[in-house]
Amino acid sequence: MSIIQTDKIDFIGTDDVSNTVVLTISDHLDWSDTHNHLVLLQEKLNSYLAFCESEQLLENYPQAKGKRLVIQIIGKSPLPIEGQNFIDQAKEVIEEVGIELQFSLLEE
Repeated sequence: MSIIQTDKIDFIGTDDVSNTVVLTISDHLDWSDTHNHLVLLQEKLNSYLAFCESEQLLENYPQAKGKRLVIQIIGKSPLPIEGQNFIDQAKEVIEEVGIELQFSLLEE
């Protein structure tokens, strides 16, 4: 699964040491079509938020109860200015509902 499948959760993992559930978005796209990339990323984040805020997360992963939630975007390509601005704005909104948003580059 990947960013282009906007209605799917790519990966979910738990870290009992840090009491965290990490939901990962796999972003393999380059930024040559910035507008389309941002639209896909926004749709994907909306799907992840809906999953976290609904009962789906706890129904599928009851071990997530009471844990800190992190949405982690793993990107293949560095963010352009527009991408970084989007991530910064999305972080503010997402953190208002108690979910942390992170972006990191895939280490090859």
